[in-house]
Amino acid sequence: MHRQLYRFAISSVLAAALAACHGGASPPPVPPESSDASSVQSLLQSTGDSVLNSLAHERVIGSTVDPKNGDLNPYGLDIAKVSSGQIDAGDLVVCNFNDSANVQGTGTSIVALHPAVGAVPRHIVNSSVLDGCNALAMSPAATIWAADFSANNNPIIFQSGTIHDALSNGPWHHPFGEAFVPPVNSISVPAFYVSNAGDGSLVRIYVFPGPRFAFSTIVKGFPVNGGAPGSILSPSGLNYQKVGDRLYVVDGTNNALYAIDNISKIEPGGITVNGMTFSGKFAADAHVIYSGAPLNGPISSALLWNGNIVVGNTLDPNGQNLMVEISPSGHVLAVKNVDTGASGSIFGMVAAGTSTATTHLYFNDDNANAVEVLEP
Repeated sequence: MHRQLYRFAISSVLAAALAACHGGASPPPVPPESSDASSVQSLLQSTGDSVLNSLAHERVIGSTVDPKNGDLNPYGLDIAKVSSGQIDAGDLVVCNFNDSANVQGTGTSIVALHPAVGAVPRHIVNSSVLDGCNALAMSPAATIWAADFSANNNPIIFQSGTIHDALSNGPWHHPFGEAFVPPVNSISVPAFYVSNAGDGSLVRIYVFPGPRFAFSTIVKGFPVNGGAPGSILSPSGLNYQKVGDRLYVVDGTNNALYAIDNISKIEPGGITVNGMTFSGKFAADAHVIYSGAPLNGPISSALLWNGNIVVGNTLDPNGQNLMVEISPSGHVLAVKNVDTGASGSIFGMVAAGTSTATTHLYFNDDNANAVEVLEP
């Protein structure tokens, strides 16, 4: 088991070194009470760079209900980068937040689906270690790292479904977001970033050969609402962009989108969030990209090929389920309602594609207990 993580760490470092040698590749206010159509339209900037507007077709990939124990309410979502064990490259890997009785925060399973309409969920793992799984991120070697709100840990799951380590000794306060960040140069190591819903902190987990892990809390003070499972708003929706070594963070409490540049260089305790401002040694690296309507209780996000980011609302006074596309400069480019049922259905999101024509924007819809896709 240890060899798998060791290979993951070393291969990630070598990949970063090769990229560095070749220059690397650039991958692609107080919120109003409502987000009615007229106010949204007044916020829209130039839509020429919108990807979301071009995704005219919405299709159901398949059910995310675990075929063995019936867990439902899909939250975490990522795409497997390679084939290994029970997981194929391109598979959509999903964790369920609720159990079969739909009790909030008691789901304990992870499933995988091929990224094609009509896919059937495949059971990967079920364990109390995953209690209240709400976010996950795939390593380049297809190991799964999961943020578990109720179990209060961040386990590592091998492609076979075997749980390698619960990582229960980290500085956890109800994990609620997860992202992988590759090495930024030939001497750095891969890391996972985890946000906590209990205290609004952001934790880095360095992965060293061995494997060995080093934890550090690099940001404190993101706003949280202290909500029970099913009503949690806190730092979440983590997404990494290589350009600028930037980590995006969704703030569902203040209806905002943040970015932290040079995330790999932020030292422990380097940033403190004070409402919508920042302090600390690395405060200059933190930015509010956008705040206010049409964001309303957002939890999830997906990074598009052109650098735009799509944020998913979980609240809406008009009963909508809005996705909001925002440019890195903070312009709202598009708004799309992706579910006409009860509001609060959008959770995990992830995008694939290197152009608008090849973009597939996957998202978990908990009204349907399914993963769906928006595509051109």
